[in-house]
Amino acid sequence: MATHLITGAGSGIGAAVARRLAGRGDELWLLARDARRAKELRERFPGSRTLVGDLAEPERLSWAFGHQELPVELDSLVHVAGVVELGPVGELPPKVWQQTLAVNTVAPAEVTRLLLPSLRQARGRVLFVNSGAGLRANAQWSAYAASKFALRALADALREEEHGNGVRVTSVYPGRTATPMQEKVHAQEGRAYDPAAWIDPESVAATVLTALDLPRDAEITDVTVRPGR
Repeated sequence: MATHLITGAGSGIGAAVARRLAGRGDELWLLARDARRAKELRERFPGSRTLVGDLAEPERLSWAFGHQELPVELDSLVHVAGVVELGPVGELPPKVWQQTLAVNTVAPAEVTRLLLPSLRQARGRVLFVNSGAGLRANAQWSAYAASKFALRALADALREEEHGNGVRVTSVYPGRTATPMQEKVHAQEGRAYDPAAWIDPESVAATVLTALDLPRDAEITDVTVRPGR
């Protein structure tokens, strides 16, 4: 039985990944922003364990984790949580940039740092669910794309640094996926939202599990998932 820690397990891709891993009997640790959310996640995924830490305040994660039990060995750390706020560069205030970079880039770096001992112990994998915006920046997407470009750089550097410790690193770049975040994006774009037009979160979850389950003689470093409709 493998042990996994997932951020963003409350909805969308994160929830789909958690369901699949729980369904096959793996041990789940789920990150929650507060105690109420942690209780909800434990009820939704019976048998799971939770860590409480607010990704919007990455500078406090070390203190928060220091007061909680952490997994001794971790087969995978799956980063899914993220935020998005669209707008032209000429109108985005510093607060949006700071929040987006904190949640999408700085927090994953800090969570990874804090859990590296457990990952090294298990020779585990760090998997970043990035975005198509981590490969190409379009108008209105500057802050989000910048955070995802930075997340790609984090993954690439981490892969080189941890290769000798047996820790493997994968980045998954989904295109538009039918999640609550995508519904918010459509509202910001002023467009009607049709989830059937986009990738099912289960399809991205299947990609994630393929990467996690790959035998140790091979490694998926980067994989792009695009809508097939």
